Amino acid sequence: MAEGVNVTGSLRNRLAVSLIGGAAVLTILLFIVVRAYAAQIAQQGQDSILAASVSSILDAAILREGTVEVDFPYASFSMLSTDADDRVFYAIYQDDKLLSGYEGLPHTPEGAMARTVHQTASYDGVAIRSATDVRTLVGADTRTIISVTVAQTQDALQVTLADISRNVALYGTGFFLLSVLLSFWATATTINPLKRLTSSVTKRGPKDLSPVASPVPVEMASLVASLNRLMGRLDTSLHQSEDFIAEAAHRVRTPLATVRSHAEATLQRVDRDENRQAMRAMIRAIDESSRAAGQLLDHAMTTFRADHLERTSIDLVELLNELVLRLSPVAEMKDINLTIIADEPVIVEGDSILLQNGIRNLIDNALKYSPAESDITIRVAASPRPSIQIRDQGPGFPSEGIEDLLTRFSRGDNVKGIIGSGLGLTIAQDVAIAHGGEISLENQPGGGACVTFSL
Repeated sequence: MAEGVNVTGSLRNRLAVSLIGGAAVLTILLFIVVRAYAAQIAQQGQDSILAASVSSILDAAILREGTVEVDFPYASFSMLSTDADDRVFYAIYQDDKLLSGYEGLPHTPEGAMARTVHQTASYDGVAIRSATDVRTLVGADTRTIISVTVAQTQDALQVTLADISRNVALYGTGFFLLSVLLSFWATATTINPLKRLTSSVTKRGPKDLSPVASPVPVEMASLVASLNRLMGRLDTSLHQSEDFIAEAAHRVRTPLATVRSHAEATLQRVDRDENRQAMRAMIRAIDESSRAAGQLLDHAMTTFRADHLERTSIDLVELLNELVLRLSPVAEMKDINLTIIADEPVIVEGDSILLQNGIRNLIDNALKYSPAESDITIRVAASPRPSIQIRDQGPGFPSEGIEDLLTRFSRGDNVKGIIGSGLGLTIAQDVAIAHGGEISLENQPGGGACVTFSL
C-alpha cells in the first residue's frame, strides 16, 4: 500500500461482496421458488390420483330398484398405494346421507358442486388431502345424488418434498459455490485493467511523462484522460524549467568568458602582489562559475535527451579516442599521460551525444583531480557487459559517504581548493541509467580513484 494515500477500502472486496451477496440472495430465492413449484407439482399429482379414484367409484355406482349399489373397483384404492403406506379414507353419501365409509370426511351437499373439489383438512389427528365429486343417478321413477370423497394422508408427499428440498439445497449450494468462484474471477477480470494501468505508470522512469496510450475500458477513459492532461502539464513545466536552465547557463558562460579574458589581460599589467593575488582569485572564481554553468547546461541536455534516446551503433573505443584527442591539450598542460586499453572494438547501441557527454565528464574529473606527471588509464571491455573503467592517481574518494558523491552538487571533503561543481558524476550516472547501466566508485589499493561506467 502506497504511503500517504487515504484508503477507504478495497474496490475488489466491495465488488466481490456485492456479487457474492447477490448470488446468495439468488440462491435462496431459487430454493424457495423451486421447492414451491415442486410441492405444487407433487400436490397436483396426488390430486389427480385422488380424483381418478373418486371417478372410478362413481363410475361403479348404479341405481337398482331405487337402491344405490356400489361395487368398488380394485384399482380405485390400489392406485393410492405409496412407499410410506399412507392411510386412505373414503365416504359415500346419498342425498347427504352416509351410505358407507368414514363419517366426518368432507362432502358436498346436494347440488353444490359441478366439478371435483380438493381440499386439505385434518382427520383423526392427521393431515389429509381429499377429493370430492358428485353424480346424479336416475332410475325409472327415482332421482338421487351420490357424493364420493376419497382422502389420503400425506406422509409420502412429505418424504418426496424432503427429498426434493435436499436435492434443491445441494444444487443451490453448488450454484452458490460456483457463483463465488465466478465472482472472484469476474472481480479479478474487472480490476485487471486498473492493475495494468497502475503497473504501466509505476514502471515509467521519473521523467517519462508521455500520455497513456494503451487501451482502457470506457469506465476508465475519464480517469486516463485526466491523468494524461496532468502529465502533459507536468511535461510542459519540466521542459520549461530545463529550457530555462539551459538558456541561463548558455547566457552566463559567454559573458564569463569575456570577463576572464579581460581579467587575464589585467593580470599581466598589475605589478603589486596583493593586486595580482586578487586578480588570480577573480580568475579562479570566473573559472568555477564557467565550469558550473557548463555542467548545468550538460545536465539539462542529459535530462532532456534521457527520455528520448536517439540510439545508433557506436564503437566505444573510437568514441574514447576522439575524447582523448580533444582533452589532450589539458592533459599535456599537467604532463598527464592518457592511455586507452582495448583489445577489440566494443560496439553498443546508444545515444552518441549523451555517451560523449557522460564519459567526457568522467575523464575531465580524472584530469582535474590527478597530480601533475601522473597516469590515467582507460580500459574498455565488452564482457560481461560493455564498460569503461577510468583509473587515476589522484586523492581518490573519501572513505565515508562514497555513494553520496553521485548526488547533485555533492563533493568530497578531500578535494577542497579544486574547482568543481559536483555535477560531473551525476551527469555520468544519468547517462548510464538512461542506457540501462550504472556507475560504481571505488578507491584503488595503491591510491587513486577508479570509476566504472557500464551499459
